Amino acid sequence: MSPSSQSVSTPSEAGSQESVNGGTVGRTLQWDTDPSVLQLLGDSDVGRKIHKLGASKITQVDILPKELVTYCKETQTPLAPHQSEEEEEDEEIPVPKAETETDLQDNEDNQEYTEAHPRELTEEEKQQITHSEDFLVFFDRTIRVMERALAEDSDIFFDYSGRDMEDRDGDTQAGCNLSFNRFFYDEHWSKHRVVTCLDWSPQFSELMVASYNANEDTPHEPDGVVLVWNMKFKKTTPEYIFHCQSSVMSVGFAQFHPNLLVGGTYSGQIVLWDNRSHRRTPVQRTPLSSAAHTHPVYCVNVVGTQNANNLISVSTDGKMCSWSLDMLSQPMESMELVYNKSKPVAVTGMAFPAGDVNNFVVGSEEGTVYAASRHGSKAGIGEMFEGHQGPVTGISCHNAVGPIDFSHLFTTSSFDWTVKLWTTKHNKPLYSFEDNADYVYDVMWSPVHPALFASVDGMGRLDLWNLHNDTEVPTASVTVEGSCALNRVRWATGGREVAVGDSEGRVWIYDVGEQLAAPHPEDWSRFARTLVEIRANQGDSEEEGAMEMAA
Repeated sequence: MSPSSQSVSTPSEAGSQESVNGGTVGRTLQWDTDPSVLQLLGDSDVGRKIHKLGASKITQVDILPKELVTYCKETQTPLAPHQSEEEEEDEEIPVPKAETETDLQDNEDNQEYTEAHPRELTEEEKQQITHSEDFLVFFDRTIRVMERALAEDSDIFFDYSGRDMEDRDGDTQAGCNLSFNRFFYDEHWSKHRVVTCLDWSPQFSELMVASYNANEDTPHEPDGVVLVWNMKFKKTTPEYIFHCQSSVMSVGFAQFHPNLLVGGTYSGQIVLWDNRSHRRTPVQRTPLSSAAHTHPVYCVNVVGTQNANNLISVSTDGKMCSWSLDMLSQPMESMELVYNKSKPVAVTGMAFPAGDVNNFVVGSEEGTVYAASRHGSKAGIGEMFEGHQGPVTGISCHNAVGPIDFSHLFTTSSFDWTVKLWTTKHNKPLYSFEDNADYVYDVMWSPVHPALFASVDGMGRLDLWNLHNDTEVPTASVTVEGSCALNRVRWATGGREVAVGDSEGRVWIYDVGEQLAAPHPEDWSRFARTLVEIRANQGDSEEEGAMEMAA
């Protein structure tokens, strides 16, 4: 039977039979090699044809071996091209090695990676991710990095040989003047608010914090706002934003605690913010009770050492409280600031001498200055210093450390348009600086130069006084744009920059020339001689005044 022939039988055909010699012979339809010819052959004929064998033509077919291509994760190396037929006949066909378990696992991983298709997250999954703690930490840090990068505009063509200095002012080049650096202002948080306090970070010299009072035009916004600004980068947005429900009258970085900010509010509460928290509201606050402050807190200060420190706060209610930053539920110590056991002192400012945690001086609303102690037999108000004719707005102790101790010196500013120099050894001012024509709102000694201090007034003027040069007029002076009142002044830790805050919510940064800001070794002894001359002149003035009164 031809290999291409097929046997097909149907029930009707299978039932058709012929009788041959008394027997039956089956008939089967057979397809011949020619599809057009249909033959009906007997099964016996088919059987006989199967046994007829004959020679057939032999045809040789060469089948090329299957090309073996393997893939791996690292590289894909093409195999060499096929060899000629003669070479292939001489060589044995390589038998592929059995795959190891590692290869099988890699192949499965590759197949799963190929078959996996990314899918879009559902809204619920997106919300879950964006509200997760890891995402919030990542996003909070990343936006600050991007703001810094986008705001940088460094001059890549700056010439360090000094040719570019020709375009600058001669005084600035000489290093003996005040030069404007930049100002900080946020359209949302600073607008229509007054800068109430400034402070520089003792841990990170580029960070500065400013506090603001309420914006009467936005009653639904928080009354108190605190913004942390970064001097290191050119970005114009705050590094951190904090707020509370009462105007912040005083603020400061918590010394020995780099992540904490302390604020004193108009309501009398002490509040604590932590930049490690995602909350803009305080993480701790003192209670509104008679055990704490009930009047505006105009001064907060962390004093002590790394292992033993306290937060000291004073208020116009005449009370000084000592707090532990770990627990603000109640003060550790409380003291009524009363002079002669009868006169309550409405404190507007407080300052500690360098390295002293017990003795301090305070200014008051009636214009009197007092020396006081926290502990000991003379705890409370001690000496009284009279001289101002208006409320004391600022007070600063001499904090520059050098070969001669000047920690007994302090300066004060007042609504009486003057700045006065005092020593704790005498209850009368050593000198009165009377060059201003408006309220003097704040004063501060340089942290590095023994004879240099800064003051600001209501006409927008920043004055630097170097007592070695002159005591009648300031050594350097600048008026801010718009001439709005300057409320606060703070020196940077290194004494090369000074920050001032105004009544429009702006913080101005000025660079102080090196010749003016940097002290020389002989400046300490020179300042001691200057003080002797000031005392002598003051004594002569008092004698002349006494003679005039007698006459």
